[in-house]
Amino acid sequence: METLLKPSLPRITLSLKSQSQSQSHLLHLRPLPFIISCKLRTSQDGNISKKIMLSEVAPPPLSENASPEKNPPRRTTMLQRFPKRVLTVLSNLGLAIGEMSTIAALMALGTFIEQGEAPDFYMQKYPEDNPVLGFFTWKWILTLGFDHMFSSPVFLGMLILLATSLMACTYTTQIPIVKVARRWSFLSSSETIRKQEFSDSLPRASVKDLGVILMGAGYEVFVKGPALYAFKGLAGRFAPIGVHFAMLLIMVGGTLSAEGSFKGSVTVPQGLNFVVGDVLGPNGFLSKPTEAFNTEVHVNKFYMDYYDSGEVSQFHTDLSLYDIDGKEILRKTISVNDPLRYGGITIYQTDWSISALQVLKDGEGPFNLAMAPLQLNGGDKKLFGTFLPVDDPDSAKVKGISMLARDLQSVVLYDQEGKFAGVRRPNSKLPIEIDGKNIEVLDAIGSSGLDLKTDPGVPVVYAGFGALMLTTCISLLSHSQIWALQDGTTVIIGGKTNRAKPEFSSEVNRLLDRVPEIVEASSSSATSGG
Repeated sequence: METLLKPSLPRITLSLKSQSQSQSHLLHLRPLPFIISCKLRTSQDGNISKKIMLSEVAPPPLSENASPEKNPPRRTTMLQRFPKRVLTVLSNLGLAIGEMSTIAALMALGTFIEQGEAPDFYMQKYPEDNPVLGFFTWKWILTLGFDHMFSSPVFLGMLILLATSLMACTYTTQIPIVKVARRWSFLSSSETIRKQEFSDSLPRASVKDLGVILMGAGYEVFVKGPALYAFKGLAGRFAPIGVHFAMLLIMVGGTLSAEGSFKGSVTVPQGLNFVVGDVLGPNGFLSKPTEAFNTEVHVNKFYMDYYDSGEVSQFHTDLSLYDIDGKEILRKTISVNDPLRYGGITIYQTDWSISALQVLKDGEGPFNLAMAPLQLNGGDKKLFGTFLPVDDPDSAKVKGISMLARDLQSVVLYDQEGKFAGVRRPNSKLPIEIDGKNIEVLDAIGSSGLDLKTDPGVPVVYAGFGALMLTTCISLLSHSQIWALQDGTTVIIGGKTNRAKPEFSSEVNRLLDRVPEIVEASSSSATSGG
């Protein structure tokens, strides 16, 4: 028998008084229409089922004076969720891969486009009438700053975006994973343990004996009553955070190198000097000079080594460094791939030239004749030349002896008509007669080509790469977890790992084989009595 009850509730007025009895408030309860559907059965049926269905009419407010400000506006909730949404977007793996791909493409483009040249160079090489790929001209290069790619706003902006993504991923993903991995989690249900990636049971064993075996295998073991929890390789969970930190170090170091360094080059004849600060120029807004910029560098001597064929094999410069008081603070002979370092400044041996020839003419002198580099048609050979007047140098037509040298070993001389006259080695003390003049080559004075640089980002980049290699190796470690539960004389074991799953199963099986079996005393006595 089914009965539908549709009661009509009258309006009810309640008078509520405060504790002070100073005032009263009326609370009006309006009738709420609802249907009660009851299905009644006799006692022979043994049960009664009830079903209550309320209408969807919204309940009225408790008071007409209720303030709507108690319910915060929806936009406040949106503002609270905005940072989380930003972190979710920034920590997206696809976005990070896209950022790294863009940075790699910009780096490749930076190796293709010549860096640090004058604007006229790019206008000639990338003209508007013949654009590369149909659109790429000098305007793109100068507007986007691709002439100094690694300090351009586009490149630095991508580095900042990638760094933000790494920090967001670390905050939203890696740190919570580590927090969860550090927790001791005992499982008190045998069914839960059997659902792990690896599960087994020992019918006659003790969970404490299992703990001893696991400790011997390098596990951290925790026992609480009949439950056991063990883990090892927790460092592998920390490694991704270390990888992210190492990548941030590399990017910070690269930014310091691009925006905080100084560079300069100079060619100094033997016997002369220069001040470091006069040569170095800043690269970016982070470049700050130091006290070492006041150091004076003196070129004591420049000389070269030669192959048996006569080609130059190596060149060296003997340098002395003096402080602002004129005191020598360091002296070293540098060569290619063997620079001098002092106060964060590195001086490289990069080039050479011949600055002057010292000669005697008819026993008079010595005369220092400046050598000038000569333009050759192709090749990377060097050639330097000078001219020794034999007539009045103030006359309209000056005649003289020409001298050419390709290195510091020998000098080729030509008479006034340009005919070959002979070859002399510097300091050979063998004069040569040309057009009635006795010429003796005393010395060939070389010039050292030096590159100077300060780069505060180098140690940071090295530290980043070292940390990256270390944390990458650590990340290969498996984080393994094992749970066990003593159920009577049976030990139920389960476990999982994040890497090397087949090896983990084999390892656990070997460890379980070493757990001693419990033998009942009565069985032992019966066996010995028989």
